[in-house]
Amino acid sequence: MSLLGNIIWLVFGGLIGAIGYITGGVSTCLTIIGIPFGIETIKVGIATLTPFGKEIVEGPEVGTPLITILNVIWFFLFGWAIALNNLIWGVVLAITIIGLPFAKQHFKLMVLAIMPFGRTLK
Repeated sequence: MSLLGNIIWLVFGGLIGAIGYITGGVSTCLTIIGIPFGIETIKVGIATLTPFGKEIVEGPEVGTPLITILNVIWFFLFGWAIALNNLIWGVVLAITIIGLPFAKQHFKLMVLAIMPFGRTLK
């Protein structure tokens, strides 16, 4: 079932979204200070490719001061906009019964977009 969900997800916008995240991540990596943020943006883009059948996993470094500072900077620069986008699309998709599984994936990606440092989708 997750294979079918991922195929439908990719056809109806997941591939375009992932390409946008990965392109933005690569361009952010062009500056030395932007490399950690670019890597996290690429990670969110890869997670956007196939979100069905995966869960957010926290690494052991979550809660350390450096990860917390990076997550706060991320939230104010990028995270709020990405999370708001996923929230809006999740609410729109949740209106219909057919869209509920896709809304769930947007809400999952929203959590990853708010604070991606130390977290991954596996």
